[in-house]
Amino acid sequence: IRRSISAIAATLPSPAAPDQRLSTVRRNLDAGRPSTLERSRHKVRVIAPFTSAEFAALVHRDPEYWSAAHGRPIAWVSLDGGADLHLPVSLPCIVAGVTAAGADSHAPPSVDLPPWVDLLVTHDDPWRSLISANAAAAPAAAVALAVLLRAATTDPHHGLATESAVYSMLQAGEAFTSWRAAHPRRPAVATDDPVIVERVGDELRITLHRPSRHNAIDVGLRDALCEALALAHIDQTIGRVVLRGSGPSFCSGGDLDTFGTLTDPADAHLVRLTRSPAAWCLRLAEQTEARVHGACLGGGLELAAFARRVVADPATLFGLPEVSFGLIPGAGGTVSIPARIGRRRTLRLALAATTIDAATALSWGLVDAIEPVGPR
Repeated sequence: IRRSISAIAATLPSPAAPDQRLSTVRRNLDAGRPSTLERSRHKVRVIAPFTSAEFAALVHRDPEYWSAAHGRPIAWVSLDGGADLHLPVSLPCIVAGVTAAGADSHAPPSVDLPPWVDLLVTHDDPWRSLISANAAAAPAAAVALAVLLRAATTDPHHGLATESAVYSMLQAGEAFTSWRAAHPRRPAVATDDPVIVERVGDELRITLHRPSRHNAIDVGLRDALCEALALAHIDQTIGRVVLRGSGPSFCSGGDLDTFGTLTDPADAHLVRLTRSPAAWCLRLAEQTEARVHGACLGGGLELAAFARRVVADPATLFGLPEVSFGLIPGAGGTVSIPARIGRRRTLRLALAATTIDAATALSWGLVDAIEPVGPR
């Protein structure tokens, strides 16, 4: 089914007053004919977008209608006819602006966007179906991330605390618990020195060192990284920090086998507030260079993005897969990545749960330079 509200209204037997027309549209939506997305066992189909006027009328009539709680995590709204409308920015859904040009994954947007637009896509955007499917599979995580990015605070430390609370809450959610049950934990792989620290002059070189797991962040690596970063913060003779990884990748993100280890979300939040590599990376941002290669995913990308300068190997791949687990970026990414590429591209990358190459990352501003970066 691919009919917009305009098409539905055109099937009415006679011209209808606005209230009557919206009531008819509402009934059609509730009947399941043109919902934001139509799910089947095999695929998600995206309908034609609403006009901004149609969407605004529906929102003002019933601001709770567009909500993940009602099975409607995304509203696709066309921006081609203009979007000079006043809408609340606290909508409990993702508002995806759809335009004809300027929103592909390789070029910056060429339109001024109103604050209620959470991300931008084109009508034939190759990521549109990915965004739809992932939001449908994990609606609480997808909408929570959009709202968190929309309400970003000017204090990054407060932003980290808010991110931690949302991440911890989602660990008790249906999407994450289902993902965890479908992915049994593997036996733990202990590493004697998960982080290698070297001092060269006034430079502190910190190397993530779990190469057999692509430097995935487990408790041991997290603790050792916090200790190394704390040293750089305390020792005033250290003027520069270089962060890199050993083996085939810089960092593949959090170790999936450790996800959900703490069953109480409140305890998980307290641990994350107390032992936070992201908080240390934020404190040291101005003196840090991250040199990334291979996989730079999830928490690895989030921590690297804090650095004043990020250098990427040409073959590096970047991505934020957390929404596909029923979570949000939880290693500082809702603070560090929007500071580099903006909240809309951050949400776009996270909801697509796919990867971009180094050239795209450079064009977005996610990295500052591309040059050969080998493993330590």
